[in-house]
Amino acid sequence: MVGLECRGLRGTRRGKARYLGSEDCDLRGTQSPISPAPTPTTLKTGDLVRLVECSRVQVRVAERFGSRTRAPGLRLGNPRCAADFPDLARFYRDPVPPRDSRERALKVAPEYREAAEPLLVVVLGPTGSGKTALSLRIAQSFGGEVVNCDSVAVYRELDIGTAKPSVVERSQVPHHLFDYVDPRQEVTAGEYARQARQVLGEIGGRNRLPVVVGGTGLYLRALLEGLFAGPQRSEQLRERLRERAFSRDSQYLHRMLQRLDREAAERVHANDVSKLIRAIEVCLASRQKMTDLWRQGRDRLRGFRILRLGLDPDRAALYQRINGRAQKMFENGLVEETAKLIQKYGEKTRPLGSLGYKQAAQLLRGEASRDEALRAAQQAHRNYAKRQMTWFRREPDVNWLRGFGDNLGIQKQASDLVANSFAIDSRE
Repeated sequence: MVGLECRGLRGTRRGKARYLGSEDCDLRGTQSPISPAPTPTTLKTGDLVRLVECSRVQVRVAERFGSRTRAPGLRLGNPRCAADFPDLARFYRDPVPPRDSRERALKVAPEYREAAEPLLVVVLGPTGSGKTALSLRIAQSFGGEVVNCDSVAVYRELDIGTAKPSVVERSQVPHHLFDYVDPRQEVTAGEYARQARQVLGEIGGRNRLPVVVGGTGLYLRALLEGLFAGPQRSEQLRERLRERAFSRDSQYLHRMLQRLDREAAERVHANDVSKLIRAIEVCLASRQKMTDLWRQGRDRLRGFRILRLGLDPDRAALYQRINGRAQKMFENGLVEETAKLIQKYGEKTRPLGSLGYKQAAQLLRGEASRDEALRAAQQAHRNYAKRQMTWFRREPDVNWLRGFGDNLGIQKQASDLVANSFAIDSRE
């Protein structure tokens, strides 16, 4: 904070400053109470603490900078500090009036009036890689709020098979877009993107750090990159296609999509019924290939700087963890939870076709023994993790972390990346 000019009460040579909520500091005219020091290459909270003389100023400046909120008595306008700490101006969007009408506020260079876009952290990776633990660590360390990006965790009453954050974990930081959809409803990627963007705007308005976490690649792409302007949903057509998939199998829908749009069929897995239905719906309703609509452009997310953190643990260790987690789901009552959901909502309810619940339903129908259902669930989760990594490796600008998200070393690496993203390079 070297070079900020602090002035006392108007008309006095010696005044008592109350800027930033500090204790009284002796001011002499326009001399700064802040000691000169070499300009660091990056601006860090620790640097601010060492450079300010008054004890209470030290605490308040560190807190204000760390949370990226505006400090009372900090105003834009004085060019003298530009050569010292131009980065600081980027954290203050608007001038803030002083506490007293006679005060002249601290000022920051006018050429840095434009504040940097707020940061958005995305934690991505395969199932079982520790995304929840890492997102909690980041949110706790940087004043953040967690936003779900998992297509099954949005549903109420599906708890054991979704590995949602626990009640204790959710009490530590605010969580959004968990448990807000009835299991009989369907949330498309476009609908999720609209809801999530609204939540991100609200979090940014509170000067908090949004932390998006989840493993549904299509949801994440819709949120960050936007989707093409496809036709509206046709529930009648969708129901007919669901009946075809139920009476035959998903391979039938995949062959249908291959005839309509071979390139789109290559991108959608043959067992992903919901994506197959949407792709066929788009082709039939628009009378165009879905891939042609993709190329017409998308509505990208604006107003945020995006930091992507990807978890990439050792595959053998990941598969071992996936197997253990699936076994715990069965031990903790996944089959019983599935039975209650089937009784309440019916077997055709879409989320009951997701990993774990599908195999539990097969056990309830007598199509598999408990051991067979468990092994099938473990295999399905491993296959899903492999598809997730294939998808996420196409994501741009991902900072890959070679380990699990609950590893302290990985959390330290991730925290350093977030902290460095806050310290914006003054040469930008």
